[in-house]
Amino acid sequence: MYLKPNSPAAADAGKSVIGFNIINGREVEGDLSMIESRSAVDRRDLVGVFPDSGEKDVARAAKAAAEAFRGWSATPAPVRGAVIQRAGHILQQQKERFARIITREIGKTPREALGEVQEAIDTCSFFASEGRRLYGQTVPSELPHKSLATYRRPVGVCGILAANNFPLAVPSWKIIPAILCGNTVVWKPSDDAPTIAYLFVRALMDAGLPPGVVNTVNGRGRAGCGKHFLAGIDKGYYQKFSFTGSTAVGRMIGEACGRNLIIPSLELGGKNPMVVMPDADLDLAVQGALWSAFGTAGQRCTSLANLIVHEACAAEFKGKFLEAVAAMAIGNPMSHPDVAYGPMINVRFAEAFRAHWEMGRKDGATLLSGGGQWSEPNRDGRVHGVVEHGMYMQPCVWEGVTPAMDLFQTEIFGPTVNLCTVKHFDEALAWANGTPYGLSSSIYTENRHWIARFTREIKAGMTSINNSTTGAEAHMPFGGNGWTGNGSRESGMWVLDWYTRWQAVNDDASGHLQLAQIETDYGHARAKKTDWASL
Repeated sequence: MYLKPNSPAAADAGKSVIGFNIINGREVEGDLSMIESRSAVDRRDLVGVFPDSGEKDVARAAKAAAEAFRGWSATPAPVRGAVIQRAGHILQQQKERFARIITREIGKTPREALGEVQEAIDTCSFFASEGRRLYGQTVPSELPHKSLATYRRPVGVCGILAANNFPLAVPSWKIIPAILCGNTVVWKPSDDAPTIAYLFVRALMDAGLPPGVVNTVNGRGRAGCGKHFLAGIDKGYYQKFSFTGSTAVGRMIGEACGRNLIIPSLELGGKNPMVVMPDADLDLAVQGALWSAFGTAGQRCTSLANLIVHEACAAEFKGKFLEAVAAMAIGNPMSHPDVAYGPMINVRFAEAFRAHWEMGRKDGATLLSGGGQWSEPNRDGRVHGVVEHGMYMQPCVWEGVTPAMDLFQTEIFGPTVNLCTVKHFDEALAWANGTPYGLSSSIYTENRHWIARFTREIKAGMTSINNSTTGAEAHMPFGGNGWTGNGSRESGMWVLDWYTRWQAVNDDASGHLQLAQIETDYGHARAKKTDWASL
């Protein structure tokens, strides 16, 4: 790792990291040019410089992972867990430094960035102990002198591709359980956040991870390294592929994996509902909605999209919510760490967010707040710090949105939320289930009957009662249904099923061939016959 001074305009942000691909435990340059990782907070801040990798780089990384698999898969699982535990300790020791890089690269507030590092620490903590709990089962046989048992076996080389909005936490959800189970990894980090990825792998290496177990190839997306990385599915580079990102790309990956009989893990988009009923604590619901809709500038797959409010409390809730939005501090998270949210991660996200303004107008929805990008000329008292060198968007609140509108159905990354009014609980539940997505959901109510029905009938993979749509814990399953993915789950013990294959072992010590189902004696020969008719 090499460091160089930043530009004079961004010197206070920190130094620039000169990074590399990591292949077979060595830092190597790529076959192509270099890419710059510039801060979402301030584009003058050069956070890092990394290789723009090509086809040969991907092939080298896949070969290194395949060669490392034999030794790593044979390493006892408790020993693999100990490496992960040490990595977690390093993350804990360097938590502030990791969080600062996350804030610089993608614009998260320091509070959220610290939470993301903690999520990776928690993931290491949980799976370190799973190294002593990769349980199989012993099963009684129907034949004598015969033992039956099941074992979890690693799958092989795992291709890992994750989104830019959680550049440390989400990859850790994938990489840590994958290597704990004995697999090896080829990872293409987001080109928006290569620096935090590089430091994460350095932490794994410092923890004693053998060469070739985790390999990285940096570069651009579908037009660059990403294209070659995905082509590796058809080339047989991977025995497992895990992806977090858009539904459109997830479909392409699912098709490629299907051709090769690989079971992918697909965590895709969301259009997450929150229902607010008349008996709810409205102040608490406002807090939950504000955080769900605008945390990380709305750039979470679990961000609140459709805020479904019962007509009996709609006017009061609307007033409280708009007042809270108007009071929300927004701006530069490097100079003002207490802002509610910062910039969009990249220009592409900002352009897609702008496009949704016209979508809403065509739908006939009413824009109650937002509809522009903050700049020096239009800033007001809510805006803090320098915002002219990043994509800082005003918080949007739409009213009069119904399931018939594109605004209701289309996933939109950015600080925006739809206010929807319903007449009764059944309508609220129908609208909550009224999109093809099924990731996260929330309801605010004290009515136990409504709570029971909502948790039972909502199609989302995750549901919160009197809490936000966002937030995950390392020991709970994360994932959704419908257009949100293929039913795979991250985190907790459930993810182990996606990074292992079951092996059934039949150990016969009888000394002769025994045939199940054919030679099995279920006691028929010794059965007595009772004269039941004589009773």
